[in-house]
Amino acid sequence: MIDKNQFTDKVRITIKAGAGGDGMNSFKAYKGKPACGPDGGDGGKGGDVYFVGDKDMNDLLCFRFKNKYVAEDGKAGGTNLCTGKSGEDLYIKMPLGTLVKDYETGRILCDVFQDGEVKLIAKGGRGGKGNVHFATSRRHAPNFAQKGEKTEAHIVQLELKVIADVGIVGFPNVGKSTLLSKISAARPKIANYHFTTLSPNLGVVRCYDDSFVAADIPGLIEGAAQGAGLGHAFLKHIERTRMLCHVVDVSGVEGRDPVEDFQKINEELASYSEKLAALPQVIACNKTDIFGADKNYERFVKAYGKDYPIFPISAVDGGGTDELLRGIVEILKTLPPVEPVPVEEYAFENESETSFEIGRDGDAFVVTGGLVDMLCRNVVLSDPDSMSYFQKVLRDRGVIKKLSERGCKEGDTVVVGDVEFDFVL
Repeated sequence: MIDKNQFTDKVRITIKAGAGGDGMNSFKAYKGKPACGPDGGDGGKGGDVYFVGDKDMNDLLCFRFKNKYVAEDGKAGGTNLCTGKSGEDLYIKMPLGTLVKDYETGRILCDVFQDGEVKLIAKGGRGGKGNVHFATSRRHAPNFAQKGEKTEAHIVQLELKVIADVGIVGFPNVGKSTLLSKISAARPKIANYHFTTLSPNLGVVRCYDDSFVAADIPGLIEGAAQGAGLGHAFLKHIERTRMLCHVVDVSGVEGRDPVEDFQKINEELASYSEKLAALPQVIACNKTDIFGADKNYERFVKAYGKDYPIFPISAVDGGGTDELLRGIVEILKTLPPVEPVPVEEYAFENESETSFEIGRDGDAFVVTGGLVDMLCRNVVLSDPDSMSYFQKVLRDRGVIKKLSERGCKEGDTVVVGDVEFDFVL
């Protein structure tokens, strides 16, 4: 059973663009004058598949309930040169920050980054040509039409990386979620035990005329980069942030040393990614309102005060948070905006109609590829004109020559799609 409250940031789905509609094989007919010439219309184009950025989506949970998406096929062509209706394009909404990868190759297809951004993922098949296109000066009544272009299903992997200006990091139970709830309208779950937060929480923070997006990142403990705690699952969500707000518990009520805690978290960030280790940081020394915290705070400032901006705060009552926010805003003004992952965007296309490969199946030579798919759509075995076209294409496209080079001799069996014949030079 799927937990509807579970945060989902990685899923696999299957997508398929619509197939093209078949061309029509028909002839004009008038009273007393049957078969007055071809008038078969073309088939409609299959629908494309698009991904659309949606700022109102927070994770990929919906794709665990439905993981197959198929665009509409094109309709067949009609008589009297009527073209078939094209299939409806399919638009699939995605949360911002979703990387789309081809599951088989790992190739990044696109990065859905902005709200309303539309990304083409798979192209629909072309509609087949009606028999009117195959009429020539010598062939007045072609009794065949082209079938629509078929499409293949593709498995894509969706990986969500939260887009935020500031990532709030630190050990469990140091007050990250409490801080986010005080500085924004976000309402994360807050409780006095470790791993209360099980998913990144986002909040828009306003500081006078400025604003930024902050993300509370859960699960960082020693060994997080190697998979300890929840860190391995959520460290990737810090990769898009422009800077970090490192929350440290200076009260020492849990028996931990804040100086060591800060060092350990930074070691985990560096172990996971050099980029994370290089991000600018401000330090929020939390729980300064607890008795005895002042001594730890003095030690902490002595250890790190020369290298980082440090702000004493009490996240419970909001003490010191105004100064912290002003410090964050000043740093953000000096940093470049968040950018999408630089990728050469790619959409699944149907195989080229000129490509072919020759393999062996026992003693037979088997020709496969886009050229074969095209011939299967065009050729009608029972029609002599269609078979003549088939043989001509094999010669013109170099298939016969390539078969000879591969050692195919006269009388050997050749298989091209559904057609099997003896090789003749």
